Amino acid sequence: MRNLTYLVAMSLDGFIAAPDGGVGDFLYEGDHMAALFEEYPDALPAQAREAFGIDAPNTNFDTILMGRGTYQVPGGLASPYPHLRQYVVSDTLSGTPDDVEVVPGSELPAKVRELKAEDGLDIYLCGGGKLAASLVPEIDRLVLKIHPIVLGKGIPLFDGEFPVALFTKAETRTFGSGVVFTTYTKA
Repeated sequence: MRNLTYLVAMSLDGFIAAPDGGVGDFLYEGDHMAALFEEYPDALPAQAREAFGIDAPNTNFDTILMGRGTYQVPGGLASPYPHLRQYVVSDTLSGTPDDVEVVPGSELPAKVRELKAEDGLDIYLCGGGKLAASLVPEIDRLVLKIHPIVLGKGIPLFDGEFPVALFTKAETRTFGSGVVFTTYTKA
């Protein structure tokens, strides 16, 4: 069975983006970036992979699940992760490319369980906070890239109501940049 992994950057005060969805305040230089590129090249969108000359095979994920807001970031691509099977959760989105499947919110839990039952690599949960909150019972692993910044307001790591879920810390790594990668698995 495959895992659903929520891999996300966050501020010290628990936000994954500014109120407008922007992520420009996070650190994009430093030794943590080399680790990200080496360990999670499949979690990078096509434009980042191209800009950094990354042509590595998928090692962690073969499927991505994202919310409409993450999919439709300004300047985004119609098919941002062509190296993965792409699913966008939305009740209003239409007109996506053939390699991007839209999943209505009401069908999401069943779709995630179906994807997890398939053979293959893990499933990358790529923002946002509302989508993550709706999937807490299905999340098997959290990989939090904690940046040494305080945003004060923004989109929280989990935005909405969900049942209490217990996770166990599996690994923590601190980088010279001040960024900390902490991995948790479902208890």
